[in-house]
Amino acid sequence: MEDIFEKEMQKSTVFLDRNVLSPHYIPDTLPHREKEIEKIMKILAPALREKIPHNLFIYGKTGTGKSSCSKHVIDKLLQAKEKYNTNIDCIYINCRILNTKYQILLKCAEYCTSKEVLLGFPFSVLFDKLLDYVKTKKTFFFVVLDEIDKVKNLDDLIYSLTRANDQLEQGHISVIGITNNVNFKQKLDPRSRSSLCEEEMVFPPYNAVQLQAILKQRTKLGFKKNLVENSAINLASALAAQESGDARYALRLLLKAGEIVDDESLKKITDREVGLARKGVEEEIVYEIISTLPEHQKIVLYSIAVLTTESGKYARLDGIADETILFSGEVYERYERICKELEKSSRSARWCRQYINDLEMLGLITTTISGKGIRGNTTLIRLAFPAQKVKKVIEKCFKA
Repeated sequence: MEDIFEKEMQKSTVFLDRNVLSPHYIPDTLPHREKEIEKIMKILAPALREKIPHNLFIYGKTGTGKSSCSKHVIDKLLQAKEKYNTNIDCIYINCRILNTKYQILLKCAEYCTSKEVLLGFPFSVLFDKLLDYVKTKKTFFFVVLDEIDKVKNLDDLIYSLTRANDQLEQGHISVIGITNNVNFKQKLDPRSRSSLCEEEMVFPPYNAVQLQAILKQRTKLGFKKNLVENSAINLASALAAQESGDARYALRLLLKAGEIVDDESLKKITDREVGLARKGVEEEIVYEIISTLPEHQKIVLYSIAVLTTESGKYARLDGIADETILFSGEVYERYERICKELEKSSRSARWCRQYINDLEMLGLITTTISGKGIRGNTTLIRLAFPAQKVKKVIEKCFKA
């Protein structure tokens, strides 16, 4: 074992700092997100003047820089508070990990009390701890909820945090929500929506040229000099642009390509290594996305995968059949059937349509509205990944 470790330590590598290629790394500058950063700063700036800022909701597909820009601005805000002598606090919460109202408020209360162990205290006590802290410090308290749509009892949480300000004569609690689901607010109760008073932003996907700039920046920091060919950067950028402009995907391609070079004791990263990396990265991403889907979204996606493997066909007036495209109606019928098999209560057709929209937002399926040549007017659905792989991943999740 010691020999293996020794060999690994002595092996040559193309990497200078592989952490730079992580999606969690925040560079000093974020290429092609200057406008978005400026807008976030303007929305939060009133807190520096002790004026109440709006809540903020940031939308955009995975890998469009939502989280990185938000963290970047929060860091700048916390630096600026010293200059302007303003009380500002901020807590960042990943709602994929802490996904209940209680867990989130526990995190906030623990931040406020520093040393107290509060696990097990009732929600009302945690809520009072937060309020007491904001009142006493007269602070502007920002709660950043990344992947906010993953919170199970989101209505209660949003209502509690926004209505808390009614009890504060000084200080304020603001919510910054980050999500790739542009429709998530439709799931909120009207009373929660009415209490928000929010600003909204949408982050567009990166194009190939913008992704090239991002990869060139990270390549200089993450790899040894002249060990990544420009054509490899261009190929990774082009592939990521095809995948909804996802910068995380582009970075993972380069990271995986670097690992291939190291494993095969090659000299530099070329188009070949990026091409080989593509397959492995796609499989990793598909598994990560699917394994974290809510239960009913998984079932809808499973229905689409099953129908695709069964060669679902629709009839066109011109007599041509496409085995990869499905009707939304047949997907809902199969979804209901699978729910019965799993002994789950199925949701309505309207909810199923919403789940289909969510799956498209994640890039797992593509949809189009039927046009000329189709009987009736319906949504046509195509799976974006191999059906057997999707089926296998979801079956594994069902067994877990």
